[in-house]
Amino acid sequence: MNNPEASTQRTQENISGDRRDFIKKSGVLAGLSVLSSKAPFVFARTTPTLRVMGTHVTLQEEIRQQAMADLGINIVFEPGGEAELIQKATTQPGSFDIYEQWTDSIRQLWQASVIQPIDTDRLSYWDEINALSKTGKIVPEANIGLGDAPHKILNIQSDGSLGTEFTGKISFLPYVHNVDSFGYNTNAIKKGIPYETESWSWLLDEQYRGKVGIVNSPTIGIFDLALAAESKGLINFNDMSDMTQTEIDGLFSILLDFKKQHHFAGFWNSVPQSIDYMRQGRVHLESMFSPAVSALNGDGIPVTYAAPREGYRAWHGVMCLSSECQGYVKDAAYDYMNWWLSGWAGAYVARQGYYISNPERSKPLLDKNEWDYWYEGKEATADLKGTDGKISVKAGDIRTGGAYTTRLSNIAVWNTVMPNYDYSLQKWYEFLLA
Repeated sequence: MNNPEASTQRTQENISGDRRDFIKKSGVLAGLSVLSSKAPFVFARTTPTLRVMGTHVTLQEEIRQQAMADLGINIVFEPGGEAELIQKATTQPGSFDIYEQWTDSIRQLWQASVIQPIDTDRLSYWDEINALSKTGKIVPEANIGLGDAPHKILNIQSDGSLGTEFTGKISFLPYVHNVDSFGYNTNAIKKGIPYETESWSWLLDEQYRGKVGIVNSPTIGIFDLALAAESKGLINFNDMSDMTQTEIDGLFSILLDFKKQHHFAGFWNSVPQSIDYMRQGRVHLESMFSPAVSALNGDGIPVTYAAPREGYRAWHGVMCLSSECQGYVKDAAYDYMNWWLSGWAGAYVARQGYYISNPERSKPLLDKNEWDYWYEGKEATADLKGTDGKISVKAGDIRTGGAYTTRLSNIAVWNTVMPNYDYSLQKWYEFLLA
């Protein structure tokens, strides 16, 4: 028999329960609605910031601005001197995402485990990179040169060492490169003949005493001076890129004698400083990098970049990925590496006298006169402007040393960190302080 009062009580309890469930579900739905309305802001990925540490050669403001505009990311450049950069990179891999310097830094970076392998499958233009980076020879008949040609330290081998066998994993992205020598002011020094009379020995020629400048870099300046001493007949090396301690002692004994005679006017630490040395007349010839020659010519100071008969000192730029770079910042790093080989940057650095590893990609962005002068070694048919907007090449000029293939076929030695680097570093600083 049914109890009406009990039935009514159960009905009210059901209604109250349904109401509680409704309110509870409504609250959940309302919360989800709020989250949904805020989802684009809560879960949106912020614009990545890429920290690039390297030298003034490639860390230029125009390059940074163009890359940010093209890629839609934030980029912070931290340029510095070679010794400073190496020290920071090898001890603080979390301070950078990409590291840009030269091949002579690779062994130190790799041994310190501060850079990670780069996957060539993620490099859009890997197949376009030319033979110089991959084999050490721009053309089959070229001279590879002593020391760390880029292909010797490019590929990460199965045992974790660096070598020549391609594995799909590389220690650096090959990009900017060039051959270096010395520049001289033809207002003070008679213009020589490329590959014939121009010689590294000029750096130690007594007639230029007090007017010679040298780059203050233990892995670069030492080779400029070693090439000078050997070509002058003051010393012979079994392998200049791997000097013994006895050979290092012999070299610095010679250099100290020259320094005591006040032969050297200074040791520059940056491209702007090398420009000032020449502009102020402090030096008549000095170790130089191509942008400095271009800038001085743009100022009307006639500096010739020598093509030494002994061969050039070559360098190859490296772009490395920090061991701590991960996630969407790592994706941005690959985008930046690919951007460097996509054309614009290669054309930009060509106007400073530098080469890019896949030059055909940049060719359409250079006019015929620019391409013919910088890459083909042909006479300029009209004035050419550098990246600063000033005329750096006059109509009728021919690039000293000739075409790209000619210049990169005449390499004496590559910038290299020798096995006895620590000993040579000690001697270098003793030399500077003497």
